[in-house]
Amino acid sequence: MTTTTEARLLTAADLLQLDSDGVRGELIRGVLCETMPTGQEHGEIAANLTIALGQFVKPRELGRITTSDAGVWLERDPDTVREPDVGFFSAAKVPPGVRVTGYSEVAPDLVIEISSPSDSRREVHDKARMWLSHGVPLVWVVHPETRTVDVYQTDGDAATLGEQDSLDGLDVLPGFTCAVSAVFGPQAAEERPGE
Repeated sequence: MTTTTEARLLTAADLLQLDSDGVRGELIRGVLCETMPTGQEHGEIAANLTIALGQFVKPRELGRITTSDAGVWLERDPDTVREPDVGFFSAAKVPPGVRVTGYSEVAPDLVIEISSPSDSRREVHDKARMWLSHGVPLVWVVHPETRTVDVYQTDGDAATLGEQDSLDGLDVLPGFTCAVSAVFGPQAAEERPGE
């Protein structure tokens, strides 16, 4: 006689509790996928983009910007909670003054993902497509190794921008632009110890 034991699927509430216990990760159809700190370069790129977006969004009261630990609840039963590296939520989706204490239950208008050296091009492409399938109209995937950004929209193929190009907020953030070179900062002459 054989018996099988199925692992219990986790919920978004379980994930919040795990986070308070120091376990960090995303939930994909009820399965925990732990995440680890991604390093200095990744953090600097996320900060550069957050600052650039914030300088445009905040004075105009266009919405809210979140970073990776915020989480977005995308699916229920089983639950999926993903963490964009940077997310922008328009004021139309999350009105000013509305307090969101748990995970957002609405998809962002813009998602920015920063690829890690261990990510394959296919993995980040699939993640961008996942965001689009959940109603995110604009996704930027940043590739530190090649200093490029892939721009995904719901109505077309991805376009790859190099350092000579500029990111454009398109219909999501009309009037927003940011030089791709500013996303990365100065090019390092050599790799520093610990990198």
